[in-house]
Amino acid sequence: MGDEGLDRARARIHTELAAGYYEIGNMSVALEEVKEAARADPNYGPAYNIAGLIYARLKEDRLASESFQRALRLNPSDYDALHNYGSFLCDRKQEREAIKHFLAAVRNPLYPLPERSYVNAGLCARQSGDLAGAEEYFQQALKLRPTQPQALYQLADMSYARGDLGGARGYLGRLTQAADSSAEVLWLGARIARRMGDRNLEASYARQLRNRYPNARETRALNAGKYE
Repeated sequence: MGDEGLDRARARIHTELAAGYYEIGNMSVALEEVKEAARADPNYGPAYNIAGLIYARLKEDRLASESFQRALRLNPSDYDALHNYGSFLCDRKQEREAIKHFLAAVRNPLYPLPERSYVNAGLCARQSGDLAGAEEYFQQALKLRPTQPQALYQLADMSYARGDLGGARGYLGRLTQAADSSAEVLWLGARIARRMGDRNLEASYARQLRNRYPNARETRALNAGKYE
């Protein structure tokens, strides 16, 4: 019993180290740490979740997929592994399977960030062309967290794309009140204002974009007059 507890503790510590090295981009040390974790306790699921992230970053897709799947065999309700595997699948254009994993993560009542997986499900659905599904997932994210920035931006962008300028402006207004505006947000604001004929608001967004993000791709598009 004591030895088992020690092995599990070693696996947890090495997994936490692996995650830290992964976050700062040191993949070689991260990989060694996660291998140490698996050697300490081959049944410690979180180690395989981190291994999946590392292998995905290294473009080792087969090993990444096997790692995520092993994590989920050990704990089918591991919301982090479900979310991360969903992201992996969506990045590889397997949207339907990805969304299944995001929604499985959301079903875990202990998941502290379900809005995160709803947003990713929305992004994945939009990527696949399922705009109605995407909107539903973004709205679900907002029900859980009304100021969720990605959901607000995506709904503003989708509203703009279909010509619902009032809706786009409303979502964007909520977003700019809730979070600092990125170049992407300011550029969308400028385009919405331009299409609505509000030249003062357009000029305000354009000025902020040029002042705050002079080298951004969006600023270059603004300066070139490429609004669409």
